[in-house]
Amino acid sequence: MRKRIVITGIGWVTPLGHEIEGVWRRLLGAESGIAATTLFDARKFPTTFSAEVKDYDFERVIGASYPKHRHAGQNTRLALGAAQAAWRGAGLDAAHLDPYMVGTYTGAGDGGLDFENFTTTALKAMPEGATTVDATIWGRVALQRFNAMCEIEQEPSMTISHLSMEFNARGPSMNCLTACAASTQAIGEATEIIRRGDADVMISGGAHSMIHPFGVTGFNRLTALSTLNENPRQACRPFDATRGGFVLGEGAGIVILESLEHALARGARDKILAEIVGYGSSCDAFAVTDQHPEGRGAVVAIREALKDAGMTPGDIDYINAHGTGTKENDSTETLAVKAVFGEHAKKVPMSSIKSMMGHLIAAAGAVELITCVLAMRDSMIPPTANYQHPDPECDLDYVPNVARPCKIDVAMSNSFGFGGQNDTVIVKRFEG
Repeated sequence: MRKRIVITGIGWVTPLGHEIEGVWRRLLGAESGIAATTLFDARKFPTTFSAEVKDYDFERVIGASYPKHRHAGQNTRLALGAAQAAWRGAGLDAAHLDPYMVGTYTGAGDGGLDFENFTTTALKAMPEGATTVDATIWGRVALQRFNAMCEIEQEPSMTISHLSMEFNARGPSMNCLTACAASTQAIGEATEIIRRGDADVMISGGAHSMIHPFGVTGFNRLTALSTLNENPRQACRPFDATRGGFVLGEGAGIVILESLEHALARGARDKILAEIVGYGSSCDAFAVTDQHPEGRGAVVAIREALKDAGMTPGDIDYINAHGTGTKENDSTETLAVKAVFGEHAKKVPMSSIKSMMGHLIAAAGAVELITCVLAMRDSMIPPTANYQHPDPECDLDYVPNVARPCKIDVAMSNSFGFGGQNDTVIVKRFEG
């Protein structure tokens, strides 16, 4: 009999705020976290807006731990804030845990890459006239500077390093960077780590911050970003016939996963928020940026998640869609859901919160899974905002514009990333 895996803590830092209940209220109210970009001067870019995290005082949030994290890059800072909230919510105490049975698994992307700064830093470490590395002098200086730059410029592994230090997590420690599917994949794989007995607790989720000239330039060149500069709050319109691209956001979402046995043994039944019952993963093997037009990889991921959960499409009460607001993604996701769900596809509500907080890239899936947990808790589905013009190719129930009361016992979260990565996680209401 395989181990049951439960979620006992959740935390997020998003463009709609940092507290669980405050952000949740804003999602249900269809509020927007999208506005003019302030992190750099974007006035000459095709897209001048984004979904930034606002009023996040990292030093205050992290408290006494600040000195050991002071060099952390932006996405790691966001992850630490989300993780602290999740850890507190789960009621965990590192002093009473076996540190080698506590692990980390994130989907965390790089922060603002500043190659000019990196080059300048490296050159400063080189003494005048030097042609080789002097391991005793220049080598030590260069190593110190490089270590600091790895954190500031965000070597992807830095996020799990900081999380491990903060929570004394000495068990399995991994990071995946599978683009927009990363944190869903991380949570799915962290679930498998606990199932096979390599950890009792996993700190999992994702973080990303790409709101910088390099990131925006890349997505603009791909024509993936919305350019509705005159009305940023309505720029992200998933499944709408007039949709014109996604809105770049930043943030973090972290969940605490435990085996049910471990949670019950520490007296944490009242902390259990939901149970993870299904996980499916696939790759399109089709193109570097585009999904297969028939959604073949997405179909496999959804089917595998249902198979893993021992469920049928009729068991799913709500789908939190990947729903980016690009022409290709939304029509392909709709095709995939219809291919798997058949006639039930038109009966199951599906919504995209990216319409309100933008696309958090590697962090998106974790934030959306947390949304599923809250939707089950409160029997409320957050809407797809800005939906005004039905698209014949997107003909499902996208919960337009207004939150909807709905009893939810089982919810599905989809994430599809560049490179054709597809991941689906299914959660259900916990029943002891």
